[in-house]
Amino acid sequence: MLKLYAMFLTLIFLVELVAAIVGFVFRHEIRNSFKNNYEKTLKQYNSTGDYRSDAVDKIQNTLHCCGVTDYRDWRDTNYYAEKGFPKSCCKLENCSPQRDADKVNNEGCFIKVMTIIESEMGVVAGISFGVACFQLVGIFLSYCLSHAITNNQYEIV
Repeated sequence: MLKLYAMFLTLIFLVELVAAIVGFVFRHEIRNSFKNNYEKTLKQYNSTGDYRSDAVDKIQNTLHCCGVTDYRDWRDTNYYAEKGFPKSCCKLENCSPQRDADKVNNEGCFIKVMTIIESEMGVVAGISFGVACFQLVGIFLSYCLSHAITNNQYEIV
């Protein structure tokens, strides 16, 4: 059973290692995919409570940004044609910007989101490294205990 435990722990460790390598190698594709999906979500934005629209509002409110690259991205959307800028783009609380570009944040959200993600990568990498070290210690100790039991170094009680 200890050998089986060690094998499963090794398998999990290898899957984590492959995921980390793939994430590092394809980080630019992930970045482009995020940008494309954010642009698509902006074009499909509505205020009916769609979870993607709620995510856009949450990002724009939290990071004080508007649009993907800047506030002008909203001008290509159906929502802007009907109602103007969403309230989540406002510089001040409780404003209704409609089509007034002076009342909305100028910076785009994509750069801000990527900056936050890249700044937190060190923390994520450190935690992942710590978990991996504990897994390696667990693998080593389970193999040692299994080997000791196999060599009859422990007396059966």
